[in-house]
This record gives sequence, C-alpha cells and structure tokens, in this order.
Amino acid sequence: MSFPILSLIIFLPLAAGLVILALPAERKQAVRIIALTAAVLDLVLAVVVFIAYDVAQGGYQFVERFWWVKQLGISYYAGVNGISTPLVLMGALVVTSGVMISWRVEERPREFFAYLMFLGASVQGVFCSLDLFMVFFFFELAVFPKYLMIALWGYPKTRDYGSMKLTLYLFLGSVVSLVGVLAMYFAAGQNSFDMLTLEKAGFSRAFQQTWFLVVFGGFAILGGIFPFHSWAPDGHVAAPTAVSMLLAGVEMKVGAFAALRVAIMLLPDGAHFWAPLILALGTVNVVYGALIALIQTDFKYVIGFSSVSHMGLVLIGFATLNNEGLLGAGMQMFSHGIMTALFFAVVGMVYDRAHTRNIGELGGLFRKMPVAAVGFIIAGLVSMGMPGFSGFVAEFPIFMGAWKTLPLVAIIAVLGVIVTAGYILLVVGRVFFGTIPPKLDETVGDVSLMDKLVVGGLAALMILIGVFPTLSKMAPLIQSGVTPILALVGGA
Repeated sequence: MSFPILSLIIFLPLAAGLVILALPAERKQAVRIIALTAAVLDLVLAVVVFIAYDVAQGGYQFVERFWWVKQLGISYYAGVNGISTPLVLMGALVVTSGVMISWRVEERPREFFAYLMFLGASVQGVFCSLDLFMVFFFFELAVFPKYLMIALWGYPKTRDYGSMKLTLYLFLGSVVSLVGVLAMYFAAGQNSFDMLTLEKAGFSRAFQQTWFLVVFGGFAILGGIFPFHSWAPDGHVAAPTAVSMLLAGVEMKVGAFAALRVAIMLLPDGAHFWAPLILALGTVNVVYGALIALIQTDFKYVIGFSSVSHMGLVLIGFATLNNEGLLGAGMQMFSHGIMTALFFAVVGMVYDRAHTRNIGELGGLFRKMPVAAVGFIIAGLVSMGMPGFSGFVAEFPIFMGAWKTLPLVAIIAVLGVIVTAGYILLVVGRVFFGTIPPKLDETVGDVSLMDKLVVGGLAALMILIGVFPTLSKMAPLIQSGVTPILALVGGA
C-alpha cells in the first residue's frame, strides 16, 4: 500500500484537536503550539501533494480505499484530481493562517483551537472523498464546531443570531442534499456510494432532471447561492476572525465543490437542463452582492457581501459547462479562498486594535499598520480582477465561458466587477488613508510579526499565481481536472 498522505492530511488536524482537548485548560501555550504544529505539518503535506501530482497522467491520484460498511456499499475512499488538489492546499493554507491570526486568543483557547482543527479535518475530508457517503459525513462534521465557535467566541452583539441562522441554513442544505444522495443511491441499484461507479450508473434523463436541482441546491446553499445566501454575511460577521476566514475562504468552496462533484458530474443531463437557472442565479449573486457591499458601513459586512458576489462567478463558471468557464471556476475557488481569508484577517487586525468596524470611525490606518494595509490593497486588486493578480486569471476565463454560452450574462457580470472596484476603492480610501481620528492615533499600534507573516504569505501567493499561472502549475493542474468533467457533460 502506498503512503497514506491524504489520510494524514484529513486526520492529522482531527488527532491534534483531540490531543488539545485532553490537555489541562491552563496549558494555553502548549495548546497553541500543538495547533500550529499540526496545521503547518498539514500544509507541508498539502504542498507535497500539489507538487507531486502528475498533471500529464491526470485522473485521481494518491488513492486510498478500504471497506467501512461493505453491506451498505460504504467505503473509505480518498483521492484527489486537478480540481480538488488546489483546494486541499487552499484549505491547509487558510487553517494555518487562522491558527496564526488567533495566537492571542485568551478566552478558552483549548476549545477554540480544538474546534478549529476539527473544521480543518472536515473540509479536507470533503475535498478528498470519492465515496458519496463520506462526502456527506465530512460535510456534516463541520456543523457543530462552526456553531460553537460563533456562539462562544463571536461578536457579542450578533453571535447568537449569526450562529443560529448559519446552522439552520446549513442543516436545510444538508437535509435537501441527503434526500438527493439517497435517491441516486437507490436509483443506481448497485449497492455502492462509490462516485466513480455512480458516474457510469446511466441515470435516466428524467431522473437527472428531477433530482439535479435537489442535489445541487442542497450543497450550493453552503456555497452562498441566491436566495439562500443571507446566512453568509451574517455568519461571517458574527464569527471570530479565524472562523470568518474559514467560512468564506474554505467552507463556501466546500459547498461549491460538492455541488460540482456530486450534482454536475453524476447528473450531467440534469446540469444541462438546469444550467440557465444557475446562470441566472449566479448573475444575481454577482450584481446583488456587489451592490449591497457598496452601501455597507460595517467593514466586515463589506467583505461578507463581497464573498456572496464572488461566489456568483464560480456558479456562472459551473453553469457554462464549457472549458473556459469550468477552468475559471476552478481558478476562482482557489483565488477567492486565499483573497477572502486575507480580507477577513486584515479586518480582524483592524477591529482588534481600533475596537470598531464602523467605516466612518476609521481612517489613516496605513500609517499605523502599513503591512496590513498593503495586504488589504493587494486583496482588493485581486477582488477587482486586475491583471497581474490571481483574480484576473480566474475571472477572465469565466467571462469567456459565459460569453460563449450567453453574452448577456458576461456583460451583466462585468458590470458587477465595476461595482466591486467601487466599494473596494471606497473602503481602502476611508479606512487606510485620509486623516486618522485622534482617538485611534493614540491607541492603535502595528500588527504582530505573526500577522505580518500571514499577510505577506497570502498576498505573495496571489501575485505569484496572477503573474505565473502556468509556471505555478495552477492552470494546467486545474485544466487536467476540467477535462474529465467535459467528457461527462459533453462540453467543448
């Protein structure tokens, strides 16, 4: 048997979380060190998988499999392809960044870092699973830690509402998707949850058209699809900084990835039938999210609605069902994951020092925290789709794919990007430039070295991919994952 690197990526954070919970509560520094060590080791393993993945060979690699409940056709089946490999890397990056950003958490750090590790295990499990039951298992594993982390460590004024709303919405999506998963399992009649087997099950066109929207919609709720998007900004804003980074940066990609992997790849005829609706909803996401972000006065809500807008581009890319759109969607999932993690990290740094998120009460912070300001500006350029940054190489193919499918969608989505430029420039000008309020001039200091490492690392990665999308291996890797999807859906 080959080295079980994917199992280590999935279960190392889980094991670290259990070890942390077993420690005495007063050993706060040991808790932090264990969490950071596990996160960094997970990141190293994810980098190894990213580098070692053979693009020329393609398909699923680093495969591990053994039966779990053979009588029901349930197996532990792990493997990654060109779409999921970058997402595994992104998940490890954001978890590691979240641990570093949370280094100064003093309120029950043992439980905080343990739950953060459990969230890391959950997202990696979804990205690596090739068994439909395991996808759902890991998908559900995150619900309870997310609720607890927002309810216990979130923003005091909104954490009860935000945590409950997020949990209820995600439970709704889980129940809906579970019904669709069971329908596929019994319709296939093969006593197997193996997704590679289900790809060849030959579901009838009527079955696919009936059940596609159930499966896709259930998972896409976590991806922030309109009109079930409102949990996202409220949840992001109520959550502590590290959880906001994970929710927007990784968890929304978990929903989008599951919608692609389970709905589009297993029910391709249904995808063709419902693609116009998904195109329309994705376009609403882009424009609506950007317009609402434009009028926000809360710094964190701006980024919360920005995430809704950018996830609309992923949905548009999926719904094009062509090479350009799917390639762009794959790139966008990675780019947006890193970008929004950096956004929320900087917002958290500002709030920790200024003790306010009201944009009207901020200003001139570039002078106080220059590294954080530069990081936010770079993330903003990515968000605006500026050439030379990862956002451009992600969004441009999506617009190409949308134009080939329905030019009107591309035109409207580009208008959404113009609005994005508006709110990013307004926020940058009001928060980081201009005159600093006297009160903040006296109290606000620079960010820590660990914060600077997070900002610098995430910003550098977005520039690297934007300037060298091919040399960085990102574009050819994702293309190798798109090609099999095109074979299933019959795209050009």
